[in-house]
Amino acid sequence: MTYVVTQNCCNDATCVAVCPVDCIHPRPDEPAYHTAEMLYIDPQTCIDCGACAEVCPVDAIIPEDELTAETARYLDLNADYYARAPRGTAPQAPSAGEPPAGDEPAAAPLRVAIIGSGPAACYAAADLLARPGIEVEVTMLERLPFAGGLVRYGVAPDHAGTKRIARMFERTIRDDRVRLYLNVDVGRDMSVDDILAYHHAVVFATGADHDRRLDIPGEQLPGSHSAREFVAWYNGHSDHADRDFDLSGPRAVIVGNGNVALDVARILARGATALRHTDIADHALAALADSEIREVLVLGRRGPAAAACTTPELLGLADLTGVDVTVAERVPIGDDATVKEQVLAEYAQQEPTPGRNRITLRFHTTPVEILGTERVTAIRVRTADGGTEDIECRLVLRSIGYRGTPVADLPFDGARGTVANVDGRVVADRVRPGRYVAGWIKRGPTGVIGTNQACAQETVDALLADFRAGSLVHPDAYADAEQFEMFLRARRPEAMTAADWFAIDRHERIEGTRQGRPRVKLIDPQSVLSPTPA
Repeated sequence: MTYVVTQNCCNDATCVAVCPVDCIHPRPDEPAYHTAEMLYIDPQTCIDCGACAEVCPVDAIIPEDELTAETARYLDLNADYYARAPRGTAPQAPSAGEPPAGDEPAAAPLRVAIIGSGPAACYAAADLLARPGIEVEVTMLERLPFAGGLVRYGVAPDHAGTKRIARMFERTIRDDRVRLYLNVDVGRDMSVDDILAYHHAVVFATGADHDRRLDIPGEQLPGSHSAREFVAWYNGHSDHADRDFDLSGPRAVIVGNGNVALDVARILARGATALRHTDIADHALAALADSEIREVLVLGRRGPAAAACTTPELLGLADLTGVDVTVAERVPIGDDATVKEQVLAEYAQQEPTPGRNRITLRFHTTPVEILGTERVTAIRVRTADGGTEDIECRLVLRSIGYRGTPVADLPFDGARGTVANVDGRVVADRVRPGRYVAGWIKRGPTGVIGTNQACAQETVDALLADFRAGSLVHPDAYADAEQFEMFLRARRPEAMTAADWFAIDRHERIEGTRQGRPRVKLIDPQSVLSPTPA
C-alpha cells in the first residue's frame, strides 16, 4: 500500500523532511518545486510508514485504502507525475544561514521585525526561531485588525482542509519570543527607519494586494470587478465588506481560468445553501441567498492544455453537489495527454441537467470590450475563428493575476509588481542594509501557501548571513522590545496585541460552533474587545 497526496496539498514540504526513503517530490531544493501544482508520492518506493501523513499540516495525505470514488483519481495523478518526470537527485544546497565551520554565531539577541501575518510572515518567523545557536526575538506588525493574511482572506470558504495550516501558524504566534501587533500600518504609523531603530532587520511579507487589469473599453463600468475584490468580500476582509456585487442576472463571466477563477466560480454556482456551514462572511451568505446567477462562464484565452488552474482544483469541481461542470468545446486527447486534459475532456462530454446551476469552461476567447452604458450588460470576446461574440451578463470578474503595490521607503519594480530584491535582500542601485522581503511581494503571485516556506527560508538565510557578517545596523543598546512597544503605543494607541487576536479567534470559533460552522468572521473586532489603554 502507498500513501497518496490529495487536493488540499499546500506544498509546505514538511512531509519531505520526514520521509525515510525520499519518495516525495519535488523537494524544495529541486527546480521543479517552484512550479509544481502539488507534491507527489512515488507509489513504487513508498514503504507505508505514514510519517508524512502524521506531519501534514492540512491533512492532505491519506493511505491508498482510504481513497473514495471522488479521491481515487489522485492515485493516478501521483503515479503519472513519476511516469512523466522521474524524481530528481538534486543535492541539497548548503544553507547560507548556517555559520561556516569553526565560526561562532554573532552576539544575540537578533531582533527582527516582520511586516504581515500571513503564510510568508509566519514561515519567516518560524524559520528564524528554529535556527540553532542564535537567540532571536521577532516583532510581527499587521495592518489589519485580524491575523492570517492569505489563509483568512484568500482561501475559499469551502476549502476548510487548506485552512488547517493556520494551526501551525498559531503555534508560531504563541511563541514567547514573538510579539504580534495588529491594526498597525507601516508607512502611516511609522517608517522603516523607525522600526530599524529598534531592530536589526525588517522583513516585508505583505503579499500582493492589487490586481492586473484587462485594459479594454468598459472595464470601469459598474458590474466589472476584479476577482481579488470578490474573494476579499466573501471572505470578510474589512476593506471590502461593504462592496456591492450584482448577482441579479442569470450569468456571470469570469475572465481567466486559474485557481482563483475556479474558487469564484464555485462560490457563485454553489450558492448559499451549500456554503451555509462554511466560514464565508455573513454578508456574502445573505447576498448569495438572493442570487439569480445560474451559469458561471469561465473564459480562457488559450486552449485546454494551457488552462492556468491546477489539476487538483479542476478535479475538485466534480465533487460539487447540484452543479454541472461543462466544457464548451471538444477536448482532443492524444497519447501524451495530461491528467488535466483528460479531466477537461470528460467534462466536455457531460450533458447539462435542466434546472441545475452550471459552470462552463470556455477556451480560445479573448475579451475585447465590456458593453453597457450605465452598467455592464455584456462582454464582447474574440473567438478562435477571428470573429467576435457578445455574451450577455451583469457581472464580469477579471482573474488574470495579482500584483504588489509600492511599499513605503523601499524600491519598487513596477514591471514585476514586487519590491526590487535579490534572494530576499532589498536591492536597487545598492543593497539596502537590514531590509528584506518574502512571499508574493518578493517573487510575485506564484505558488500556493506552502511555496512560501522555501521562499521565506531563502530570505532568512540571507538575513542571517548578513547578521553574522556584521553588515546590519545594530539598534541602540537600550532599544529593546519594551521600548519598541512604548514607541508603538505613542504612534498608534489603537494597536492590538496577540492577546486581542486570540480573544477574537476564540469568539469567532464559539459563534461558529453555535451555528454549526468553523467560525463566524467578525468585520469589526471592537465588539469583543475591551478598550485598549493609550
